[in-house]
Amino acid sequence: MTVDFSLSALEQDGRRLRQQTMGGRVFESVRAAIIQLQFRPGNPLSEAEIARQLGVSRQPVREAFIKLAETGLVEIRPQRGTFVRMISMREVGNARFLREAIEVAIARKAAVEATDADIAALEALIAEQRAVAVNGDNAAFLRLDEKFHQAIARSADCEDAWRVLEGLKAQMDRVRYLSLPEATPLETIIEQHRNIVAALASRSPQEAETTMRQHLSEILLSLPKLAARHPAYFAD
Repeated sequence: MTVDFSLSALEQDGRRLRQQTMGGRVFESVRAAIIQLQFRPGNPLSEAEIARQLGVSRQPVREAFIKLAETGLVEIRPQRGTFVRMISMREVGNARFLREAIEVAIARKAAVEATDADIAALEALIAEQRAVAVNGDNAAFLRLDEKFHQAIARSADCEDAWRVLEGLKAQMDRVRYLSLPEATPLETIIEQHRNIVAALASRSPQEAETTMRQHLSEILLSLPKLAARHPAYFAD
């Protein structure tokens, strides 16, 4: 059984990924399709069909499936096939707990170490977020949200910590995409981002911690609503 999906947006992303290995490019494309729910929880994934649609051999798709299984997005069942994993509420909660612990520490450090140029870059990202929010482009907004948090980590010289977070939050990312703007209005997120930047600009580690903690708690408010609205997507 195969699942058809549109690759137009992912093909655009592919131009940015040409410097990566073929396996890395396939991984990023399929991961984006899963997070953006083009491949929905429980759906089977066809190695041959994805290879055909991406114009690659089956080997890099096989490698991507293995890596996606390691991040918790797919499940490889011997003799049965590869399936998109259901969203685990328990894993989302655990990932949020770990992310908060790391990002709150990053925010405190950024309040001390971020330069004026770093603050200006964050404000520019918020302006971009406002622009895509007006157009209702949730996928673009999520990418800019990632860039915003990564930029804070960079301003605190904590990019290694950000790479650890990227490996932890795969389940969270699907919930975040699903929540936009259904459970969490984009303007709410933008306002929280503005509060974080204001705390960094005021050089207040305590305020940076408070605003970041509040921002990362948003998923706990939206998760029960989303699980009730989309029970077919969630496990436990």
